[in-house]
Amino acid sequence: MFRNYTCLFFILFLTQVISQERDSNNYTYNGNKFSEKKVFDEAEMSYRKAISSEPNNLKALYNLGNTHYKEKDFDEAAQRFFQTQKETDNKYQKHKAFHNMGNVYMQQKEYAKAIEAYKNALRNDSTDDKTRYNYALAKELLEKEKQKQKDKESKEDQKQEEEKKNDQENDDKKDDGDSENQDKKEKDDKKSKNEGDDNKKDKNPKKNQDSDSKKDSPKPKGGLSNQQMKNLLEAMNNQEKKVQDKVNAKKIKGVPVRGKKDW
Repeated sequence: MFRNYTCLFFILFLTQVISQERDSNNYTYNGNKFSEKKVFDEAEMSYRKAISSEPNNLKALYNLGNTHYKEKDFDEAAQRFFQTQKETDNKYQKHKAFHNMGNVYMQQKEYAKAIEAYKNALRNDSTDDKTRYNYALAKELLEKEKQKQKDKESKEDQKQEEEKKNDQENDDKKDDGDSENQDKKEKDDKKSKNEGDDNKKDKNPKKNQDSDSKKDSPKPKGGLSNQQMKNLLEAMNNQEKKVQDKVNAKKIKGVPVRGKKDW
């Protein structure tokens, strides 16, 4: 009796598994049809139902990744391809999953990741010309990207050097301008001081005239010594005395003398 129940349970279980697998295959088939017609939202829904019915349906998982790729949902596509290669030991399926992962990374311009994906694809099938071509292309694009980055960094460095040079020139010009302003200020201060001195001279004309008189007074030429000046003065005094004596003598002779009267 127990054996009969066990057999019945196994039959029911097997029937359910077969039914789920059949349903999963049907959903996968429908998804393929929708994908061919480019009705990607319906295709995606069918593939999800297929995976839900049979989680090990790697074909539906792989095709779901392709649908995401066509919809340009590259992150989801890469995730589905990664799951596919992880869940299978079949080299052919691994090769296709890694190849399409490389294509996703090429679209995202992540060339280093694309190179690694194509390498893994070639490890599972080294004869695929498309994979080898894409691998070479990814390497070439990566080198160009590195060179472009180097050129960009070089231009940025050159720009920084030019800006630094311009800043230095501006600082030098500023210093020259400050020096010129300082010289001008000193000249203006000197001019103001001279004008102030002239104004003081104008306010004291007498003092200025005395000073000018002293400056303009002619000095005796010849340079007589003190003794010569003394002798000259004595000679002049003696001459003047002689003249005075003569005048006095004439006055005495000209005065009449009256006779003395007797009483």
